Amino acid sequence: MAIEWKIKAFEALSADELYDILQLRSRIFVVEQNCVYLDPDGKDKVALHLFGAFDGKIVAHARLFKPGITFDNASIGRVVVDSDYRNRKWGQELMKKAIDGIQEHFDESQITIGAQLYLKKFYESLGFVQSSEMYLEDDIPHIEMVRE
Repeated sequence: MAIEWKIKAFEALSADELYDILQLRSRIFVVEQNCVYLDPDGKDKVALHLFGAFDGKIVAHARLFKPGITFDNASIGRVVVDSDYRNRKWGQELMKKAIDGIQEHFDESQITIGAQLYLKKFYESLGFVQSSEMYLEDDIPHIEMVRE
């Protein structure tokens, strides 16, 4: 069985889809990474939501932003794959779909991300290049990365 990918605006998400996305993000970013922060940051309402469902469960998610919302360029954020499914390379598939989604929906090719530092090589494998010094966001080391 393959993962099923969808891209939806905030208003088009069903209540169940939104709940499942927020639950996945909280489980990984707050509980697994032991980081107390407010995940619903007000940007969900202006993002496109890319998510993957497998066997009826949302197991991957990313937010897509047009330029000027998070960075001057288009951007991808809240990239997450359920820990039970990380051995399937769905993170790479998610990011490739996100890059394609930015190009398709916003007609943009330059993308900036705020990446957790430990994922630098992962994002480099997708064509991103470090563009800032390390900084702390919610006490987690991050770097900005750009894909031309």
